[in-house]
Amino acid sequence: MAHPRSRRMRALAVPLGLALTASLGFLPNAATAASQDAAPAAAVSTDGPLLSYVVNTTPGHAAVGKVKKAIAKAGGKVITAHEQIGVIVVHSANPGFAESIRTVRGVQSAGATRTAPLKASGTTDIGKPQKVELPKAQLKAAGAAAKAEGKEPLEPLQWDIPAIKADKAAKVNPGSKKVTVAIIDTGVDDTHPDLKANFSARQSANCVGGVANTAKGSWRPYDPENDYHGTHVAGTIAAARNGVGVSGVAPGVKISAIKVSEPETSLFYAESVVCAFVFAADHGVEVTNNSYYVDPWMFNCKDDADQAAIIDAVGRAAKYAERKGAVNVAAAGNSSLNLAADKLVDTGSPNDSTPVERTVDPKTCWDVPTQLPGTVTVAATGVHKLKSYYSNYGLGTVDVAAPGGDSKQVPELPAKNGNILSTMPGGDWAYLAGTSMASPHVSGVVALIKSAHPKSSPQEIQWLLKQQADNPGCPKDDATCTGTKHVNSHYGYGIIDALDAVKK
Repeated sequence: MAHPRSRRMRALAVPLGLALTASLGFLPNAATAASQDAAPAAAVSTDGPLLSYVVNTTPGHAAVGKVKKAIAKAGGKVITAHEQIGVIVVHSANPGFAESIRTVRGVQSAGATRTAPLKASGTTDIGKPQKVELPKAQLKAAGAAAKAEGKEPLEPLQWDIPAIKADKAAKVNPGSKKVTVAIIDTGVDDTHPDLKANFSARQSANCVGGVANTAKGSWRPYDPENDYHGTHVAGTIAAARNGVGVSGVAPGVKISAIKVSEPETSLFYAESVVCAFVFAADHGVEVTNNSYYVDPWMFNCKDDADQAAIIDAVGRAAKYAERKGAVNVAAAGNSSLNLAADKLVDTGSPNDSTPVERTVDPKTCWDVPTQLPGTVTVAATGVHKLKSYYSNYGLGTVDVAAPGGDSKQVPELPAKNGNILSTMPGGDWAYLAGTSMASPHVSGVVALIKSAHPKSSPQEIQWLLKQQADNPGCPKDDATCTGTKHVNSHYGYGIIDALDAVKK
């Protein structure tokens, strides 16, 4: 499977899985616009690879219309135009398309969203969950004990739920059905018994390729055996308290699925992510969960015209969702990098062709969408409230922290496993680890805050999230942690608190 946050899940998580077979991871313009209104009329070459591009211009029907004409003259085919944010998705086999279209008046940035031709195949697997049978006696005993305590059958194995007091929060306010969290990911199996009661089909779609498809079931994973990431994220956010399986952080809210991962490769390209943010915004979503980074670049640099256009396009779409009332939550990444460092080495980009080692400056080279302004950036912690060994971090970059799992931090019985247990396609459950697993915990708590404060703006909700977080402070023996007891590089403002979210 591709990266969602580990690489994916790059953020998809670093899935380290143990499935349970139970009966019970925008911008200052990168190109300067010249004075002409259309691309040069010279003969257009079509002997290059067919690539996808984003062309960013002044929002509005008239401005976008003029640029569309120039796109055709430059050898491009418009796939869709998001006029409200001025982002046009284009396919072209003209190797000079981007350079040509950047000279058009009104074009603020433009660039290829991939380095491999359309329909390219290839994988960036991060490992599949390893299915194991729990002893029936142990499973039965755990289920019986949980039922007696008013818990879900597998909840005793979820150390993360009490870690953020989500079990106590559910007794006060499990979340409002008027609040929806959109899971921008590999798709969600909405037929899962732990998910179907809270699933919102009308707010779900398949955005792969950049155009929203709302046909029934289009949002489900292409390949349930490999594209399990979005379903796992969904359970952490809102698995129902229905006497089956696990419990989500906000078991009373709605979830929707906006699929953006390419078939076979599971890559998350900019045109699909732009579509997802716009669709979420236009369909009344209150929270978006983003456990991935936009492919093919782990970091998009503003001094590269193509990568700057990706930042610009995705940034516009994310800001549009925020203006429409959504809080965007994103995983920090699983490379154990200090995102506030002066320099970082990226050895995995581009991940859709041949990676080339490069040194990048995190101040001008961004992990998208996690480093976009206004996004809640989430680091991962383990059962001992220490930063997970794989989690990215950074003072001034990480906003909050949440359970993401850590095989080196082992919980007490009956949980046994230090990773995060949640739903899997086909009615199963599994353990995974990664900042991809931390992000949905935060999305769930954000949904609880929105449920308790329905009239609050995204900015106000973020303020409450940070104010309510509990910061353990930097570990005494960890020199990588910098900052204060209140704000530091490992936890941001602290580890989220679900109980405070519904009581304060």
